[in-house]
Amino acid sequence: MVTYFSICGAGETTLQNEIADITYSILKNGHYVNIITNGTIEKRLKEIVEKAGEYVSHLHFAFSLHYLELKRLGLLNTFFDNVNMVRAAGASIMVQINLCDEYIPYLQEIEDICIERVGEKPQVAATRKEEKVLQKIELLTEHTEAEYQKYGEEFDSPQFRFTMKNFNVKRKEFCYAGDWAGNLDLSNGRLRRCYSSYVFQDIFKNPDEPIRFLAMVTHCGSPFCMNSSHFMSLGVIPEIETPSYAELRNREEAGWHTEDMKEFLSGRLYDSNEKYALTKKLESNIVGVYDDLLRFGVRTVKGFRRR
Repeated sequence: MVTYFSICGAGETTLQNEIADITYSILKNGHYVNIITNGTIEKRLKEIVEKAGEYVSHLHFAFSLHYLELKRLGLLNTFFDNVNMVRAAGASIMVQINLCDEYIPYLQEIEDICIERVGEKPQVAATRKEEKVLQKIELLTEHTEAEYQKYGEEFDSPQFRFTMKNFNVKRKEFCYAGDWAGNLDLSNGRLRRCYSSYVFQDIFKNPDEPIRFLAMVTHCGSPFCMNSSHFMSLGVIPEIETPSYAELRNREEAGWHTEDMKEFLSGRLYDSNEKYALTKKLESNIVGVYDDLLRFGVRTVKGFRRR
């Protein structure tokens, strides 16, 4: 089965020495790869696209535009040169800003330079306060939510609109995260079903041991889908109709995605994966109950451990 891997480092992803080799290994096995990057490490970006070779159309870069920092360091041209370098090599791209209060006086500048250098406005991600709150999470802004949304709407970003639509909306539907999608920490081999899951498998410890793919079902411990523009748009909750992943991230008019990437990311996980029969739903529900218990301090569950 063909899989989409999104690689994000603890810090700048492309600083990791192994990133080009990891990316190539995934690509040559028929999969698709997204790399999240600040776009400043030219040598490593070139290494990645050159090593990708014939598979480069299955490679995607999500460029995070840290506008004020790049401007302060005199690296804006470097950033956009690197974006266009990987595009010219045949990879797909997106340019994204994380909407924060510091950017508000510069929104027109950001819009203008993106249109000039990459043919379209950037996509926009909402920023939130990283506090462990069970019921509600706040936007990272001094503005009201309505004011914040108005600033984001200036960029006509499908990703921003979808994120805000789902912000603090508790998901209670049957979710296949954990089977159709997962979260793997490459530093320690811990595979979790989702960001909100407290159980994990150490898949590096015993590589020959089968991975247990079990859905979150209705046991989501998060106040809302933290990465709805990723997981929900890919179809982990089949009963919810959403824009496709490509529609949220591509800028069709500017041709940010290759035809291969656009076609692949226009699909849904429920098109190529089987939905659960009753017995599998019951099994997943049992693990889901354990996951709920782990949030309140239970230390171990057979087959899993507490993170």
